[in-house]
Amino acid sequence: MDRHTIYAMPFAKVYPAYIKKAERKGYSKQEVDRIIFWLTGYDEKGLQQVLDEGKDLEAFFADAPRMHPNTGKIRGVVCGIRVEEIKDSLMQQIRWLDKLIDELARGKKMESILRS
Repeated sequence: MDRHTIYAMPFAKVYPAYIKKAERKGYSKQEVDRIIFWLTGYDEKGLQQVLDEGKDLEAFFADAPRMHPNTGKIRGVVCGIRVEEIKDSLMQQIRWLDKLIDELARGKKMESILRS
């Protein structure tokens, strides 16, 4: 199976796009970070290290301290594909994060986004 080019994209290139998307809708970088921390187990220091080291998306998820146990509750469509049906685990993780940021931008309550 061919490796998706998105896997090699630096997280530092994707992260500002998430923040910009949230800010355009009146949300903050802190809310984006909260989602990332919840999903991956990174903290502020760990996230900054990822950005400083230029880790790609594959390394970002591979090195994540822990994926949240409620990730199975993340359901819905991103880019026309149901995230719960994605077979490639790395692509699914990427799309989970996309989905959560989309939910923030659409005004969903944080408790709901974080599957509380």
